[in-house]
Amino acid sequence: MNKMLMRLKSNNILRNMCVETTFLKDQIIQPIFISNQVDVKKEIPGIPSNYVMNLNDSIKQIESDLENQQKNFLIFIVPTRKSEFDFNLEFQQKVILKIKETFKNEIFLWADVCLCSMTTHGHCCIFDNNKNIDLNKTLLTLSQVALSYSEAGVDGIAPSDMMDGRTNKIRLALDENNYDLIPIMSYSSKFASNFYGPFRDAADSSPSFGDRKHYQLDYRNKSDALRASKRCAEEGADLLMVKPGLYSLDLIQPINNLTGLMVGAYQVSGEYAGINFAAENNLLKLNEALFESWHVMKRAGAQFIITYGARKAKELGFSVK
Repeated sequence: MNKMLMRLKSNNILRNMCVETTFLKDQIIQPIFISNQVDVKKEIPGIPSNYVMNLNDSIKQIESDLENQQKNFLIFIVPTRKSEFDFNLEFQQKVILKIKETFKNEIFLWADVCLCSMTTHGHCCIFDNNKNIDLNKTLLTLSQVALSYSEAGVDGIAPSDMMDGRTNKIRLALDENNYDLIPIMSYSSKFASNFYGPFRDAADSSPSFGDRKHYQLDYRNKSDALRASKRCAEEGADLLMVKPGLYSLDLIQPINNLTGLMVGAYQVSGEYAGINFAAENNLLKLNEALFESWHVMKRAGAQFIITYGARKAKELGFSVK
């Protein structure tokens, strides 16, 4: 009987020596929600240890995360003032400027670029009078938002809106204004998913009518997801992403093969909440389940992972180098 596979599992040191899937803590990104609607930080239902915070509390949270060697952040900025098309970005610029002035190069700060938290209707676009997407106005506005964030000092731009052509429009705006070294981490294959609920509550971005199926991807279609990522790569994205991560494992390596770009996975709020719910009901062990889920995404080819548990990575034993 051939026992080679068993022999290589006989000792923990030997198992670690033979492990194929490893990654560093800097490849894990922690989302941060910052709002001028709250006086004290509020825990987001379903995703423990994640909060909607004001600017001062967010500074304290990042300081705490840094003590645990978490250095990579994706911020979602939620303003009080909403509009259908006329967006004041003063609060967003204030947030980015304060964070970067405080932490400088101790952290890498990605900014999500979308309109859903800024619009009165909660959609990721600007509509015309007939409630059709005005793509030209939407793309122009998205590029202006990305440029504004870059002027405030953000390290990277992460467009999540899923509008056709937005990566090209943003890349051109950045390059023309001497922000050619600002990378774009595109939500390139983002599905219209049932697993975004806790996020939409935190980001105050639930649509007031309809849904997002007319611009986000249909989860039944693999070919559309591949074409969407290929398009983003051709338009100038530096990094690509699948969302939701655990439900898109089959796409990660094919996208990398197709584009040659590194592909990440977003473990979305519903996925993370499900693991936490099971743990709270003693159906699994939280830390071990998170550890497993991240390694599964990494095994599928993910170069980086966005997860609401990133600040637990040191506790879970990830390398901090």
